[in-house]
Amino acid sequence: MSAATPIPLSIQKQPQSRYPTDPSGDTSPTDGSRTASPHSSACSSSQNSRSSSRRRESFGSIKEDVDGIAQSFVDTHLDQDQSPQEPPKRNPLEMQPDFCCPCGGFLGWKQIRLGGKSLSRSYSDLRGLGNMQARGWAWDSTPPVVSPPSKPLPVEEKQLQVQVQVQEEPQEVEVEQKPAAGTSALERLPPEVLDYLISMLALDVPPNGYTPRNVDLISCLLTSKTLHAATLSVLYRNMTFPHSIIFSKALNHIARYPALGTLVRRLDFSHFTSVGLGRTKQMNAEIQNLTSKTLLQCLELLPNLKECLLQEHVEGDISLEVLQKLFTGLPNLFAVDFCGCSSQSFSSLFLESLISGPPGLPLTLPNLRRVSLHECSSLPAAAFEILLPRLVNLTHLDVTHTQISEDALFSIPESAKITHLSLSRCSRLRGSRVVEFLSTHPAVRDSLVFLNLLTDPTRSRLLEEENVEALLPNLPTTLRSLNLGGAKVTSAHTKALLPLTKHLEELGLSSCELTGQDLNTFFVPPRPVDGESISEPWVPSTLCYLDLNKANQLTIGTIFNPNSCVILTPQSYPLQVIEFSDKLIAPLRERSRNARTSPGWAVRELGRRGWYVREKSSMPEVTPDDGARSWKMGARWWGMRKIPVAVGDVGGLYGHYMFKK
Repeated sequence: MSAATPIPLSIQKQPQSRYPTDPSGDTSPTDGSRTASPHSSACSSSQNSRSSSRRRESFGSIKEDVDGIAQSFVDTHLDQDQSPQEPPKRNPLEMQPDFCCPCGGFLGWKQIRLGGKSLSRSYSDLRGLGNMQARGWAWDSTPPVVSPPSKPLPVEEKQLQVQVQVQEEPQEVEVEQKPAAGTSALERLPPEVLDYLISMLALDVPPNGYTPRNVDLISCLLTSKTLHAATLSVLYRNMTFPHSIIFSKALNHIARYPALGTLVRRLDFSHFTSVGLGRTKQMNAEIQNLTSKTLLQCLELLPNLKECLLQEHVEGDISLEVLQKLFTGLPNLFAVDFCGCSSQSFSSLFLESLISGPPGLPLTLPNLRRVSLHECSSLPAAAFEILLPRLVNLTHLDVTHTQISEDALFSIPESAKITHLSLSRCSRLRGSRVVEFLSTHPAVRDSLVFLNLLTDPTRSRLLEEENVEALLPNLPTTLRSLNLGGAKVTSAHTKALLPLTKHLEELGLSSCELTGQDLNTFFVPPRPVDGESISEPWVPSTLCYLDLNKANQLTIGTIFNPNSCVILTPQSYPLQVIEFSDKLIAPLRERSRNARTSPGWAVRELGRRGWYVREKSSMPEVTPDDGARSWKMGARWWGMRKIPVAVGDVGGLYGHYMFKK
């Protein structure tokens, strides 16, 4: 696409608006206070100006403190007694920093006030401000050199100095020549490198409330023609919709400039919600921004779409035509997520889309590789028996809490190479058949990286003691995350679990019957018995996360006694996150508050879950681990229970299902 195309006309008007462009290419705050019309009245503009001065947090979203320790979550759901428009009052003295430093919300050098009402005019103004009010800039390695006061010169020396300055010839000042348009070093980079650099400025998770979206990308759009063309593909590559206003604007803009639709690769509704916009359910039904018709129209304009992330808040807008378009009308689509879509109407339409035409579902769907039906509890078993045999290149499958049958599970083609599989809380599956599938089926036997078999033993237990004994020796060494929560794991399985701890980074053993001594075998080398030497060398554990929720053999006294359990000692490193039930989290929380010295561990909680996390300060000699792994596909924290189908930051409803339930 050439830079001369008329597509970015609405973007060129950005300096006239205080709101940067959202993925639709239009300007508006993200709270939906403006309509999709590009021509707003003066009254509405004034209202927007007043509303934009108030910042509120989004409802139900989950993010992680990047700079904090592991599992440092930020749950942005507002309490009922806290008004979104009235942030908590803070002491003005607490808001005065010791130095100025750019941060994530940095708006530019010229937006910083110099004590009074005047704004800074240059970088030197800000440096002077820093030297005057504090210790200088945080990134200055050495303080600025201040010349000592000079002594006054006699009258004769002053006159001689003036004569010498007059006699000197004026020196020519070399002025650095600016490169011609389009010839700067940045603009001459290869397109692939330029695209990679600009991609670092894009945000996967939409900002909260009225925060402007993709401010840095808008700056690149307005810099030059070369950067404008390179930024367009990044701006429209992943389109995230927090509410229907943004979706409507994006659809109108792409419909006006269809060439932009060819740039879109991801359609993301994981953050979508209508809560907090001041509307009733009836008002949402009357506002025809996101409907089955507009959603289908949007998909028609995205011929190169690769990832479509849907969820329960938009299941009412998923029609039969939309489902048929996803399965047969988008040849490049390889990832689809229907997280939480559990209504009977959706299930009926889903099954109908698989068995009805035209043109009907083809015998194979070679491009569809990542499928998430997480919590689609009302889907009939027939839907899985029709869909799964056609996924010949399947790599990611999440059927948590569904009615998938054993026949559907074994119908997965042998050509599939599944790396991520979740069979959690699938009540129609028997433990013996699941063990047989995991041990013998070519699609999972040698390729699994993530396996979730979590169940609630109070309702139905998937793996009994004999099933666990048969499964553990047959698990591949490629496995990095294994969740056996709810299985009948006893001390008799300790020897079979030990080899897994040499390559697993996550191990879920909730409701297990292991003792502190059993857990010690994961981290402590064995001692010779009766003077016999140990033939095999000791390989340290690779476990970073251990789920011991509802482990009845563990008590506060046990885990804090290094003689009976070493999981809280430096000997268990790299273990950094342990999940406990509230029975242990509650006293640990009180212990952390009352203890004079920190035990080196901290309590972190989110929703129904609680973790005991190793603090960085407890082992300063060890390089900090941010928790990022390629198999997590963008997440950094530990213990996820929903399989992602797209690489990116985790948040919104997906974050809720991954880490909060």
